[in-house]
Amino acid sequence: MIQLHTPLTVDKIKQLHAGDEVLLSGVIYTGRDAAHKRLVALLDENKPLPFDLKDQTIFYVGPTPSKPGKVFGSGGPTTSGRMDAYSPRLIPLGLRSMIGKGYRSDTVKQSIKENHGVYFGAIGGAGAMMNACIEECEIIAFEDLGPEAIRRLKVKDMPLVVVIDSDGQDLYEIGRKQYLNQK
Repeated sequence: MIQLHTPLTVDKIKQLHAGDEVLLSGVIYTGRDAAHKRLVALLDENKPLPFDLKDQTIFYVGPTPSKPGKVFGSGGPTTSGRMDAYSPRLIPLGLRSMIGKGYRSDTVKQSIKENHGVYFGAIGGAGAMMNACIEECEIIAFEDLGPEAIRRLKVKDMPLVVVIDSDGQDLYEIGRKQYLNQK
């Protein structure tokens, strides 16, 4: 298990390989498709983004309301393909890593490779477990989007798997080939 702390620099990312298991700690941000659409609109209007993307991580999640005494509701990863229309605009600006579930488009994979990024997979259906990793939560942008607002999270030991590494190796493709070769 690899212990990683944000911000995720190129040097940290280059040491990761598809299939590596990671415990991520530090500051990350949330954002789903509605927030991504607004981020790209801000770029189109030459307006500043609500946070600097350099070496940052975005977790594709829209949490449920927090229970009393909790800082974050239940929130498992959202299907990452929903962000594929927007990610190639954000990755070259320094977005270093993304957390979600499911496949990424070839365009996103190429951008990850060209910009030394990484795509982490989180466990789908385990939102309550993910909640236990979140120590702090603050809405920083687009509060009107409710669960899709951008939040700044402080996480500790969030369990993730490297799905696409900075060399473009894709765990889903590797796993499929291994399975087919066993038949």
